[in-house]
Amino acid sequence: MIPVEVVGVRVEMPSNQPIVLLKEIDGARFLPIWVGSVEATAIAFAQQGIEPPRPLTHDLLVSMLTSMRAIVEAVHLTELRDGVFYAELHLTTATGEGLTISSRPSDAIAIALRAHCSIFSTSTLLDEAGIEIPIDDGVQANEEVEKFREFLEQITPEDFAG
Repeated sequence: MIPVEVVGVRVEMPSNQPIVLLKEIDGARFLPIWVGSVEATAIAFAQQGIEPPRPLTHDLLVSMLTSMRAIVEAVHLTELRDGVFYAELHLTTATGEGLTISSRPSDAIAIALRAHCSIFSTSTLLDEAGIEIPIDDGVQANEEVEKFREFLEQITPEDFAG
């Protein structure tokens, strides 16, 4: 498993479809995953530290798990099959039992950000769906990431309303 981090969320034009962009921590590959607008908003809120007046579904789920003394240990982005991404939540229960629960990647990422746990991708998934920006051209890669971050600073939750 390869550790990845969330770079951010953006709306892809002209389709107006939200995507979450992840990057392998010790590498040059980026992984774009198309998500729904609700999940995009949940991910963007968590990244920006926005706490809504009432808990969103992902906040509720993490609160429930915490109340049951279950810990979200990690999220694994596992595969791309027939154009659909798959993920798993890896939990440890109060009794120490390990559980693996199938999840949509968008939900898993939103939960990972709230539970402050690591996100991993299989190497096969990164090989298949990753986009490489060469590290030896670090200036270009840093510029592209910086442009993306600047874009993220300009968006608001209303940008995801549709």
